[in-house]
Amino acid sequence: MDARPIVLVTRRIPEAGLALLRQRCDLRLGPDDRPMTREELLAGAAEAEWVLGQLVDRIDAAFFDAAPKLRGYANYAVGFDNIDAAEATRRGIPVCNTPDVLTIATAEMAWALVFAVARRVAETDALLRRGIWPAWGPFVFLGQEITGKTLGIFGPGRIGTAMARMSRGFAMPVVYTGGRRPNETLERELGATRLPFEEFLATADIVSIHAPLTAETRHAFDAAAFARMKPTAILVNTGRGPIVDEAALSAALAQGRIAGAGLDVFEVEAPLPESLTSLRNIVITPHIGSATQTARDGMATLAARNLLALLDGLRPPACLNPEVLGPGA
Repeated sequence: MDARPIVLVTRRIPEAGLALLRQRCDLRLGPDDRPMTREELLAGAAEAEWVLGQLVDRIDAAFFDAAPKLRGYANYAVGFDNIDAAEATRRGIPVCNTPDVLTIATAEMAWALVFAVARRVAETDALLRRGIWPAWGPFVFLGQEITGKTLGIFGPGRIGTAMARMSRGFAMPVVYTGGRRPNETLERELGATRLPFEEFLATADIVSIHAPLTAETRHAFDAAAFARMKPTAILVNTGRGPIVDEAALSAALAQGRIAGAGLDVFEVEAPLPESLTSLRNIVITPHIGSATQTARDGMATLAARNLLALLDGLRPPACLNPEVLGPGA
């Protein structure tokens, strides 16, 4: 009887995905419920034929060197800036991700941040938890109304498109920037307008970031970008932290150059700088954009299906470098 293929799962994922893999594979789970250290990751990869990893796992040349038996890698994430995809392709190793299944959850999270910032939810919640009840007054904790404001989407992919579609109930004009080509769905369904970046910044009342992290998008939102935005504008980032220059954002918020921000992702996730955490006009959440049971189960199932398809010599549902697949895949 042939030995069952060895799959390293670097951190426990929902059982929906693990159950699929257990049927056919020898699972090696990461220790406890935490990310593997770099040393643990490289050691665990030594015997693995397949790896299902997390966004925090650095999948680079050193990883591939440590995994001589590796036949495929699946990311438990839609983002893949933790993977050196070019190196994987050079070595003929297919790598996969989990698009689509977390689209709605992340788009809804972006809206949660918009309203939390606009109506000062976190700020007032914190006050009440300290036992302070501010007396009602005509100018106490004034926020912004969202209905009728212009929504700006930076990165009109799946999640950006979903968030824009959700704006219809608020009668919001939609503008967008980025993408390799015009987003025909947004333009047809919402009458959205594609703008150059500088004009986009000056037009949008709400700017929501959904682009991938690339050399072009890194620190796209810097001091110059914030200077072009409206002083009443709100910035939301559920995309990738380094797209925003956090030092420039902190200064813009502290000096009132923009009205507020909601961040679910950061340049460095922990510890967060006091320049951010000390601000009252920012809402911060710990990378929970996809944190719904539906989305996380879907991610686990899709990651498992990706690996099982590769194991069978088939084309996986979501492969980032399909050129390395065999002719029958």
